[in-house]
Amino acid sequence: MSIDRKVKNYWLLKNGNVICSLEMADTFVTRSVGLLGKRSYNGAMLLPHTRAVHTLGMRIAIDVAFLDRDMVVVDITTMQPWRVGIPRRRGRYVLEAEAGAFERWQLGRGDLLEIRESN
Repeated sequence: MSIDRKVKNYWLLKNGNVICSLEMADTFVTRSVGLLGKRSYNGAMLLPHTRAVHTLGMRIAIDVAFLDRDMVVVDITTMQPWRVGIPRRRGRYVLEAEAGAFERWQLGRGDLLEIRESN
């Protein structure tokens, strides 16, 4: 029996414009691994069915956005390595990116995000 470690690739959009490439970590294994072990990361990773994350064992600081079921940003924080995050009650997804990315993308609370398949 093999474990599916494949992460699916998409585009992340805000206001109809692509802001970055997106990896969807939609299995238990891919959500558990997330960005662990990365020394840098371009794009973002979406973790469905997630209300909190940790950075235990991570090598980089990350920006974390908590999204509601409609993909609206309800909270944003930056987490340094070796921290444990607080769950967000309305959170249904977590979006992770290398620290500083959200500022470059001008991502903020209240933004409505969209996902499109990359072909």
